[in-house]
Amino acid sequence: MEMRYVKRLKPVQSKLLDAAAQAMENAHNPYSHYYVGAAVLADGNRIFKGCNFENAAFNDSIHAEMAAISAANTAGYRRIRAIAVISREKNGKTKVPATPCGICRQIIFESSRRSGIDVEVIMSNTDRSKIAVMRISQLLPFAFVF
Repeated sequence: MEMRYVKRLKPVQSKLLDAAAQAMENAHNPYSHYYVGAAVLADGNRIFKGCNFENAAFNDSIHAEMAAISAANTAGYRRIRAIAVISREKNGKTKVPATPCGICRQIIFESSRRSGIDVEVIMSNTDRSKIAVMRISQLLPFAFVF
């Protein structure tokens, strides 16, 4: 599936991407120096943010999407409608939109199933010149289900 870029975001999408960009700046990334921010939109238009948090055992690092979904869940907001993801490098901008990794796609899918909503995923490069908006069902068409 080809990634198609959107020209304009709806105000709520833009607000969500702003929140993700704010979260991105709090990333703890002493190894990769790659900053990732995410923000989820839950019921009541509540926004919850998350950023990546690395540690020396890379497999145990926390991804921004995981952190944002966990923050919403911890606050009792389990119905997620959308998630925005943005990234940057240590000394520069990313050229392509940040997309959730496979693990995060599965977590977004699980949240989608629980919400009963095909969660919207807003993905952007650093300067927001390339933004794609897709549904989790498009990003993970054959999600693991049992």
